[in-house]
Amino acid sequence: MSDSNGAGDAAHLRRRSDESGGQKRDLSYPPLPPALTVPVYDNHTHLEIEDGEGLDYREHLDRASSVGIRGVVQVGNDLETSRWSAEIAAREPRVLAAVAIHPNEAPRYAAEGRLADALAEIDELAGRTRVRAVGETGLDWSRLDTAGDDADRIRAAQIESFEAHIEIAKKHDLALQIHDRDAHDDVVATLKRVGAPARTVFHCFSGGPELGAICADNGWYMSFAGTVTFKNAAPLREALVAAPRHLVLVETDAPYLTPTPFRGRPNSPYLIPLTLRSMAETMGTDASMLAAQITSNTELVYGTWESEPITVDA
Repeated sequence: MSDSNGAGDAAHLRRRSDESGGQKRDLSYPPLPPALTVPVYDNHTHLEIEDGEGLDYREHLDRASSVGIRGVVQVGNDLETSRWSAEIAAREPRVLAAVAIHPNEAPRYAAEGRLADALAEIDELAGRTRVRAVGETGLDWSRLDTAGDDADRIRAAQIESFEAHIEIAKKHDLALQIHDRDAHDDVVATLKRVGAPARTVFHCFSGGPELGAICADNGWYMSFAGTVTFKNAAPLREALVAAPRHLVLVETDAPYLTPTPFRGRPNSPYLIPLTLRSMAETMGTDASMLAAQITSNTELVYGTWESEPITVDA
């Protein structure tokens, strides 16, 4: 997924539907928020997905830089997007990469007889210098109720893929970014059975205080997205308040999960300040102090964007 300019014109980008529930979405990007005084990183974004005005990934990064976002972790969901993520990170200093087969993609690869080969390629990509995480991987049981006879096959493929990704992360001493949807108990059980990597991140943390306590007890990071700003997300905010601050990260999951007051419009890394300021208010702390803590946490997970990968002593 590259072009003659080095990467990323709109022709290669994946597209989202511009309709939701039969109604047209507002596809314009929200205005720039006031810049952060202390810069932070977007721990999880998908710059390959075109949404809204079809911005090139460099335009997203430029907007982000202008409001105090120092860098992003660009996350792959399949072989194509994982390759692209690794390629972009190799030449763009504001980008590090995460590579994986998304849990909802794993059954497709398995049905085509390609899951083992796909995992082998993820293993190869994970060895590249500016690939700093394996993800997003995990379990997603949100579709099992409608899967019928395929439910067991879907479950088995996701578990096989998740276990393999955990081993890949440990092999390369990389962070693990987890997708956990309607599967808290099974995700935790898998991590404990297989053995979690030294740096494990619950991307777009979706649990309440109970899951938060489990993460805290095990030293697993909780990455909060725009969902923490939603009116109906009280359990998320309870988990955030209780979370040890050294385990808190922030992300967009762009182009999804745009924070209040722009929920439903396209998301982008430059909107991190909205989520971070909302988090600081919920936690009863100063936004700059929280930003400094999150920046430190992020660099402990991934290393700095200018450095070689970090190594955790066994």
